[in-house]
Amino acid sequence: MDESAMDGRLARCSQLTLLGRFELVVGSELVSLPRGAQRLLAFLGVRNGLPVNRSAAAEQLWPESRRQRAAANLRQALWQVRRSTEHPVVEAATEHLRLSPLVAVDLSRALDSAHRADPGADEWLAGLLGRDLLPYWSEEWLVAERQRWEQVRLHTLEAIARRLLSAGSYLAALEAALTAIAIDPVRESAHCTVIAVHLAQGNTGSALRHYQHYRGLLHRELGVLPSPRMTKMVPAPHATL
Repeated sequence: MDESAMDGRLARCSQLTLLGRFELVVGSELVSLPRGAQRLLAFLGVRNGLPVNRSAAAEQLWPESRRQRAAANLRQALWQVRRSTEHPVVEAATEHLRLSPLVAVDLSRALDSAHRADPGADEWLAGLLGRDLLPYWSEEWLVAERQRWEQVRLHTLEAIARRLLSAGSYLAALEAALTAIAIDPVRESAHCTVIAVHLAQGNTGSALRHYQHYRGLLHRELGVLPSPRMTKMVPAPHATL
């Protein structure tokens, strides 16, 4: 294999991780990057390959800086990325930037799989959906991206749980539903799935106990009761508060 072919093969093995942590791997090598370069790659990575205007990127990544200083920070971050690996990671044009299409991003893979609704990928996808987007990062531009990711996670985890329940994969269905509950504890639809799993296994007591726990949570947090639909799922009598 000639050198150019090897470079292309290594580039196609580039992986950018944004779920649960930040990590860039090229080939089998973990690439160490300064924080400014990490922020740039993450900013480009959440845009699923779409180009971003240079000035807009600089202003969003360094909102506390003047325009010229932000532009200088962007140039430095680009230089840091190029210096850290000789393989293509960012495509930089005169006015726009984008992550190289040769870099695979876990967030993009998860979003694509969620929209395809492929039952064969359910258990793998449920694992990714359990991870937060760049936890502990405080950048303002992440707020909207996290909100989008959270909604995708919730809807997809519930759909996965229902499919797994229908297939008789009770443990996997329960794990997917509980992951959704961990993201949004008062979301009734996920709790309904947990109850449905218990009932499908013949565990009426577990179903009733889960209902009572959720009923108490709703009363404490919001001062409301579960919907009639949920209440009808479990056998009477229901615990009173």
